[in-house]
Amino acid sequence: MKIAIIGAGNLGLSIAKGILHTNGATTMFLTKRSVDSIKDYEKYGNVTVSTDNAEAVKKSDVLIFAVQPGHFAQILHDIKDLLTEKHVLISTITGFSIGKMEEIIGADQYIIRSMPNTAISVGKSMTCLCSNSMGAKRIDLAKAIFNRMGHSLEIPEEQMQAATVICASGIAFWMRLIRATTQGAIQLGFDAREAQELAMHTCNGAASLLIESGSHPEEEIDRVTTPKGCTIEGLNEMEHQGLSSSLIRGIVASFEKISQIRKG
Repeated sequence: MKIAIIGAGNLGLSIAKGILHTNGATTMFLTKRSVDSIKDYEKYGNVTVSTDNAEAVKKSDVLIFAVQPGHFAQILHDIKDLLTEKHVLISTITGFSIGKMEEIIGADQYIIRSMPNTAISVGKSMTCLCSNSMGAKRIDLAKAIFNRMGHSLEIPEEQMQAATVICASGIAFWMRLIRATTQGAIQLGFDAREAQELAMHTCNGAASLLIESGSHPEEEIDRVTTPKGCTIEGLNEMEHQGLSSSLIRGIVASFEKISQIRKG
C-alpha cells in the first residue's frame, strides 16, 4: 500500500508511526511545509519526506490529510487535477464535511472522514469513520489502517460531532476521572505515584474486561458488589452526589458547544 500523509504534524506523525511499526505501507510520503523536524523518518527506508504535496499524491494510492482546517480547502484545490480512480482520500480534519470535499474534488472520488483521538500515539485510538457513497467501497481499507492503531467504528456522518465529544473530548473526561481516583487514593494514604499507578491500571483493567468479555458494565459491577459491602456503599454515595448525572450533563454540554462552533 502506497500511503501519503499530507500534514506530518503531531497527529500525522502518530498515524505514520502506527502504520510503519506494523509494516502497513510499502512506501510512505510525509509532507510538511518545513521538513527539518521529520527528516529522521527517512531512516525507515521506504519513507520519503517532502514539502511537495503534488509529488506525494502522484506516487501514492491512499492520501491521509492531517492539516489545519484553514489550509485544507486550498490543498484540495491544488491536488484535484492529480487525482485518479486509484486514490482513496482520508480526512482527519474536524468540521470539514464530506459535502465540502465533494464540492472541490467531485463526488466521484473515494472520500472517507476519520476522527481518531490522541491515544492513537500509543496505538489505542477509538477512531470513527464515515464516507460518501464512493468511499463506502473503500471503508474496509480505512478500517484496516486505523485498526493498526486501536479500534475503528463506521458511523453516519451526522454522528461525527457526537463522536468527537465521546471519543476525542472523552479522553479528557476519562483523564479527569483517573485524576479524581488518584486524589482519593492519596487521601487514603498512598503516595502520588502509587495512587496514579493504582488508578490508571484499574481503569485499564475495567475497560479491558468489557472489551474481552462483551459484558454490560452492570454485569461486572454486580460481580464486585456484595450485600451491605463497601463497593455498593461507595457507588450509592457517588450516585447521590450526581456522578452519572454530571457525566451525562458534561457530555451534552460539550456537544452543545461543538454544535454552536459549527454554526458560527
